[in-house]
Amino acid sequence: MGVQFGLLGPVAAWDSDGVPLPLGAPRHREVLGRLLVARNRVVPVGRLVADLWEDEPPAGGIGALRTFVAALRRALEPGRPSRQPSRLLVTDGPGYVLRAGREAVDAWRFEDAA
Repeated sequence: MGVQFGLLGPVAAWDSDGVPLPLGAPRHREVLGRLLVARNRVVPVGRLVADLWEDEPPAGGIGALRTFVAALRRALEPGRPSRQPSRLLVTDGPGYVLRAGREAVDAWRFEDAA
């Protein structure tokens, strides 16, 4: 079954046993939510930084984003050995993509049911 994601309500994730995953601070959840909303499409780093900070992003915005992504990867794939690429939250070209099936996201399951 794999990781399940919640977009209907607070952004959340659960492991295959239904145990909530520790997603970290609000910015981590914002990144995860933004990637889920993109529906398996690459979101460029610049777009993510602009979405995270409404006004002017801080000087270290890109570095902060990379830190958020690294923390999300650890939370979403806790058993993944270090140095092994993530299969779920992937670096792709100019940005990141979250590879989640339709059955893994509550909002997408709701769309299918409705």
